[in-house]
Amino acid sequence: MTRIFGTDGVRGLANGHLTAELALDLGVAAARVLVGHGEFTGRRPLAVVGRDTRISGQFLEHAVVAGLASAGVDVLRLRVLPTPGVAYFTDLLGADVGVVISASHNPMPDNGIKFLAHGGVKLDDALEAEIEACLGQEWERPTGDAVGRVEPHDGTVAQYAAYLVSTLDQPRDRPLAGLKVVLDCAHGAASEVGPRAFAEAGATVITIGDEPNGLNINDGYGSTHLEPLQAAVLEHGADVGFAVDGDADRCLAVDHTGTVVDGDQLMVVLALALHESGHLVDDTLVATVMSNLGLVQALSAAGVKVLQTGVGDRYVLEAMRAGGYTLGGEQSGHVIMREHATTGDGVLTALHVMQQMSATGRSLADLAGAMTRLPQVLVNVPDVDKARAETDEALLAAVATESEALGDTGRVLLRPSGTEALVRVMVEAPSQEQADEVAHRLAAVVRERLSL
Repeated sequence: MTRIFGTDGVRGLANGHLTAELALDLGVAAARVLVGHGEFTGRRPLAVVGRDTRISGQFLEHAVVAGLASAGVDVLRLRVLPTPGVAYFTDLLGADVGVVISASHNPMPDNGIKFLAHGGVKLDDALEAEIEACLGQEWERPTGDAVGRVEPHDGTVAQYAAYLVSTLDQPRDRPLAGLKVVLDCAHGAASEVGPRAFAEAGATVITIGDEPNGLNINDGYGSTHLEPLQAAVLEHGADVGFAVDGDADRCLAVDHTGTVVDGDQLMVVLALALHESGHLVDDTLVATVMSNLGLVQALSAAGVKVLQTGVGDRYVLEAMRAGGYTLGGEQSGHVIMREHATTGDGVLTALHVMQQMSATGRSLADLAGAMTRLPQVLVNVPDVDKARAETDEALLAAVATESEALGDTGRVLLRPSGTEALVRVMVEAPSQEQADEVAHRLAAVVRERLSL
């Protein structure tokens, strides 16, 4: 059987790969596995379920809820809420299972189902494998008063917005007063909670991409389409702009000049702030190998170490939990502040970046200027035997030669794709021209040596 869990839950075309029947079965299987790992002396097992604004989320939510309740789990429906908000309520309410129905930054026809364990943390591979193994199995169904109860959980948006604001250092009631921000909500899960949180923190808020209709999530707006945000920041003379994705677990920024500020730069801003205040555990930031070398150089100059992991927020989280680290994330804007959240949180990230602007009186352009991004080139080489990418001697020798020539001024990364028959060649160098030349020389070696 092909594994149905990907790097971030089960995801695919809604009502194509991801059907109501599969959603119901996943609800049953997740209840049996995750509830089976808990102890329920004197209480009933509890799940919370939230979703983004996709129209398919309506039927998928009902199917998942039906599966959970049929397995004897009480369910609280959070309705539309960002992924990190669902994680927050999973922890706050002591739920045994959290469920997010979202395909994040994917286009509207897609959807996904992601499960969270007790405490609001993502499942590890072993638990996902247990859930998959339960699909389609015969099981003993509860009856009578043993079936689950389903109720809405009211006030989730107000409660979560208040929590986000409470994470800020607040020498005054409105810590972001005097700053004007444009917030692009991607017509997604943050369309209500995002603007509310910024307004409660005292900022002047201009919103775009905040009119979800079930069909327009991520459509021309959000962190994968920054042009509307850039235009709005310039039009309104805003101090800063932020764009989240459909489920609001990541964000990217635009400074007052309309220049994009990526996740690496946002992490540098936050890492330096935490370092200066003494709240950056072991003076370490956790990032993936895809983060720009400029991030490492900027933080090293300030006395901050960078621990790099494989690509994917789950690997960042694993390293953060193992070392007790405070801050980590990805270039894509998926930033994890473990003091306040168990997952990446785009609205939380944006609030804390703005807090640093307010506290220092500096613009985001100035703060992000602590990092100089090296030109970065990524070349995908398709139709090759990716399994030999790490063993072919001639290829490894070519990589070593190019890496030695770059020295401390750049780097080379060869990464086989996890899902396709291709190898990614990533090169960073002092100039765009040099990065292009090195990347294409190595891509040619990959084609020659790994051809099928």
